[in-house]
Amino acid sequence: MAKQQTTRPQDQPAPCPVCKGSGEVSRTVEVGRKRRTVGKQTGFCLNCLGSGEAPTD
Repeated sequence: MAKQQTTRPQDQPAPCPVCKGSGEVSRTVEVGRKRRTVGKQTGFCLNCLGSGEAPTD
């Protein structure tokens, strides 16, 4: 009799601690010599490069 194979569920990767899994981070936008704050803008996370998954060593 053939041995029955079972598949294991794949583990979900841990979310990035910096962006908390979203892949985006917010930065404050400052302008002028006095560095006035004028708003915020979003960009991709440099820790996980926008994937949302924790980087592996």
